[in-house]
This record gives sequence, structure tokens and C-alpha cells, in this order.
Amino acid sequence: MRTDVAVAELAARAAAGVLLRLRERGLTGRPLGDAGDAAAQQAILDVLSGERPDDVVFSEEAVDDRRRLGADRVWIVDPLDGTREYGEPGRHDWAVHVALWAGGDLTAAAVALPALGQMLVTDPAPAPPAPVDGPVRIAVSRTRPPAEAGSVAAALGGQLVPLGSAGYKTVAVARGEVDAYVHAGGMYQWDSAAPVAVALAAGLTACRLDGSPLVYNAPDPWLPDLVVCRPELTQRVLDAVRSSS
Repeated sequence: MRTDVAVAELAARAAAGVLLRLRERGLTGRPLGDAGDAAAQQAILDVLSGERPDDVVFSEEAVDDRRRLGADRVWIVDPLDGTREYGEPGRHDWAVHVALWAGGDLTAAAVALPALGQMLVTDPAPAPPAPVDGPVRIAVSRTRPPAEAGSVAAALGGQLVPLGSAGYKTVAVARGEVDAYVHAGGMYQWDSAAPVAVALAAGLTACRLDGSPLVYNAPDPWLPDLVVCRPELTQRVLDAVRSSS
């Protein structure tokens, strides 16, 4: 029997495969994004229904199954995180998220970066990124960089790095592409569950902007804010956010 991490990886690989094949057909923009959302959702469901038929699936691309609130095991899924970037030829900053919430916490996850041919999982977790000389690099939204991120950059002498999907920005910290990701303005639980699980497994900090823990499988799928960063930056980042507010 496969482990939960192996199942998460299998599901993420299945979705990654169909997304790459669709991208090769010449569609772009919204038509490609819509097709990708549907195909990746089905690919993940096919794996989970075969491997873990008794578990509940909580996905961006499905009606919220409220049985999850009383369930012991819930898969939190974003079949295509970064639909806009996926629809733009040549962009690689989109992802597939598959996470398992069990017993009150995230216990297994896989994040596929299909355009890079990479898979990050919670076990074995990514090695902690090595320190990099130079200014602190802070990932932000391409279109809506929050004021809080600007405050952190100013306080730490850092620079903002616009990137695509929320999941990609989170695992960019684990990959050493950036040093922190600061988000305000809200997102959904599926936007961050799998990448946050990977980040935590890699020894990074992942929490709310006020330093409180992130809560998943909550009745409201909305998460107001998020910070992911190298552990040695945690206090400085949170202090800068607190000062700005």
C-alpha cells in the first residue's frame, strides 16, 4: 500500500502530465486555463478515488463537500494553481497542489512544478536553502503586491520579486529562489495547503502575518494572509509587518 505522501505525489504527477499535454495543443489564455482546471481535477480525482476511496476531497474545482468538517482525513487540492500563468506561453510559475489534512494538521503533501519538471514533497522534504549574499528577496504578486511586503522590503533592505501563483511563490522560498513570501488580501485554503506543508517540512516558517498558526480544513475556506520565510528572518519580517500596521 502506498504511503500518503506517495499518493499525493502520484496525484500531482497525473495532473502535471495532463496539463503539459494540453499546453502542447496550441491553446492559450482562458480556453487553456479552463481546460486545464477540468482535466487536472479529474486526473487527481482518479488517483484519490482509487488509492483512498474513503477520504474526502476539498478542491478549488468542486463544490465544497461539507462532510469534510467531520472527517478525519481530507485531501486539500488545487489542480492548477496559477491558471493565468499556465495560459501564458513560456511561463513556468504555476503549480499543482495535493495535500492531506489528517487529525487536525497537514500530514502529507506534494507540489508539482510541471513546466520545470520538478516535484516537491514533504517526505523526503527539500533541503533547507543555503543563505545567499545580497538583499533579502521577497516574493509578491505580479499584479497586487501588498503594502506589507513593501514595508518588509524597506525594513530589511530587501527587494520585491514578482512571481506567479501563490503555490509557486511559497515553494520558491523552499527552492532558494527567494527568501520570503509576504501575502495580504486573502487566498483560499487550497492555494497554500500543499506548499505550506512542504515549506514547513523543509524547516521554513509559515504562519499568518500576526505570527499565529495557519489553520486548514476550517469551515470558511478563506485565509486572510500568509508569510513564508527562512527561519532566521521570521522575527524581522513579523516585526516589520507589525510596525507597518
